[in-house]
Amino acid sequence: MVGEEGAFVLGWDEVLTEEELSVTLRVLCMSEEEFKEYKEQDGWEDDSEEEENSTLSNEALSRLKPPCKKLLYDSVLLTLESYRSDLKAEQDLLNNKEAYEKLSRREQQALHVRYGQKRILHQLLELVR
Repeated sequence: MVGEEGAFVLGWDEVLTEEELSVTLRVLCMSEEEFKEYKEQDGWEDDSEEEENSTLSNEALSRLKPPCKKLLYDSVLLTLESYRSDLKAEQDLLNNKEAYEKLSRREQQALHVRYGQKRILHQLLELVR
């Protein structure tokens, strides 16, 4: 369902792996009875047109049902906890020219990537709060 990586790809404006996230949320938020029916039907063959027309934009994420929002929120918190530092620490390092210049080029690039990832995750927290 999620693919080999086991992760979803988020952008600033929308979920880039929207189909995977949409199906995952729908399945994880199902009741036991709904899941049994889903398995018996081999998924949602009837909903393919509806899924094609839906985009998981930031606006759509903010309108998710409460159980899906809670699941996403908790998942984002777990992801943020997996980092060794928080968003503020990354921002402080980026703003400290002397400390930043002591980093190797590779460390600087990694810092920018981590900072961008954390900003997107914090944005998602706000959307599903």
